[in-house]
Amino acid sequence: MKRYLIRRIAEMVPTTFGVLVLTFVLFHVVGGSPAEVVLGKNATAEALAAFDARYGYDKSLLFGAWTPTRALAPLPKEKLARGSEAALLRVPVAYALPPGTYRINAGRILLGLRESATGKTDAAMVDGPAPLTFSVAAGWKAESLDIGGDAPQVVRLEKRNASVFDSQFFNYIRSLLCGNFGVSSEYGVSVARVLRTGVGPSLALTVPILLGGTLIGVMLGLVCAAWRGGAVDRAVLVVSTLLMSVNYVVWVLVGQFLLAFKLRLFPIWGFESAAYLVLPVVIGIVSGLGRDVRFFRAAILDEVYKPYVRTAQAKGLSGCRIMVRHVLRNSLIPIVTYVSLSIPFLFTGSLLLESFFGIPGLGNVSLNALHSSDVAVVRAVVVLGALLYQVVNLGTDLCYAWLDPRVRLR
Repeated sequence: MKRYLIRRIAEMVPTTFGVLVLTFVLFHVVGGSPAEVVLGKNATAEALAAFDARYGYDKSLLFGAWTPTRALAPLPKEKLARGSEAALLRVPVAYALPPGTYRINAGRILLGLRESATGKTDAAMVDGPAPLTFSVAAGWKAESLDIGGDAPQVVRLEKRNASVFDSQFFNYIRSLLCGNFGVSSEYGVSVARVLRTGVGPSLALTVPILLGGTLIGVMLGLVCAAWRGGAVDRAVLVVSTLLMSVNYVVWVLVGQFLLAFKLRLFPIWGFESAAYLVLPVVIGIVSGLGRDVRFFRAAILDEVYKPYVRTAQAKGLSGCRIMVRHVLRNSLIPIVTYVSLSIPFLFTGSLLLESFFGIPGLGNVSLNALHSSDVAVVRAVVVLGALLYQVVNLGTDLCYAWLDPRVRLR
């Protein structure tokens, strides 16, 4: 058992690492620049660069010693204006370059420098083979940039990172190892605080839905299996099919309109007391009950026709005792598998229910993070979801061995 646990826990490391890499690449390709989304299209390049520097987006995505800077977007040669000297081409800089080491694909540059403390100006000519590397000393800023000699077809300016692994990905890995998920760009507080705020309302909503739906579903499944083929079984199957045929959103809208708005039985919006959770919990149970009952009924019926059931009947055991103590116990493996798939979503929240009823859970937080490109929060939710899914799978396998002694974990 110990060897099995160690192996399974060790397997979580490369799986989680792969999820992180995939998440970083997808957000970079699809999400675009978080700074432009948060600050808007009219934000200055300096404001965008300051945002990137604050939240660590001014580094390479996965790895790399150099990162393009917003101070100079890649410009074609024909867009450059002539400088004051005939041999120089003036490159428009969006903002003064802060101290650091830079690289430009040219062989001669003239820097216009200004000391931050005194306002003193200076100029520095740097020559060398292209690409040319230059530095801005501490306490100074480069306010202008002229290219000497033959200008390249496209001018690019990059800033040096501390190392090849000084990237968004590896910095995030180091933060995770220290238990730090970063800072939310939407709320301005730590991501851990945002998650702690949302996990309580999410669990208050999803745990009753899971427990109530599972308990009612198993009970109805036992009833259908006990009176299989009868009027009760057919009635439950018809109702289950009807429940499955109605869209999830329809249940929400009908429940809010009839039960909350017309009849005034429940609050419509908010999270001020337990009364605000009753209607969404009922809707969550009812909307998934049809699917649950049909699955539990099928799992229990697989055991009803086994030889041990006929043996128990021959011994004179009551039907209720046979169904509960024998049939239900032996059908728990598929039931546990089915229920375990829903456990990770207990912590990530129910997106639709939280959005429709104004419950400030993790589902609502995740939706707001997607809309505002709050990458730190979205990454944290994805990482936690991946870890929870693996932990639940491990726990499910351990339950198999506990429920059925014939199962050997190796």
